[in-house]
Amino acid sequence: MRHCRLLSVELLTTYYIIYTMDNSTDKNKLATFGTNLKFLRSQKGISQEEFADRTKLDRTYISGLERGKRNPSFLTLIKLAQNLDISIEKLFVGDCNDTNRTIG
Repeated sequence: MRHCRLLSVELLTTYYIIYTMDNSTDKNKLATFGTNLKFLRSQKGISQEEFADRTKLDRTYISGLERGKRNPSFLTLIKLAQNLDISIEKLFVGDCNDTNRTIG
């Protein structure tokens, strides 16, 4: 029961963050998500191919997510977050305030 409650709180928090993201367009939200996903994956030293294997998703799908071209389902968000050992929320807020952050 505790696990369900935590997931519910995390889901509500994530929904609030997504819904209030600077009133940006859906396209911008996906781009921000993709940038954060790529940064967080790279920060862990995981290649797209290895990440795809871990999540049981296709590498081209991971690439599409990182480029902001794909819109992930909630179950996919859970898979991504679990395999990066982070909260779902962090996929949307990431480490955007990290001044040492480099995205290429």
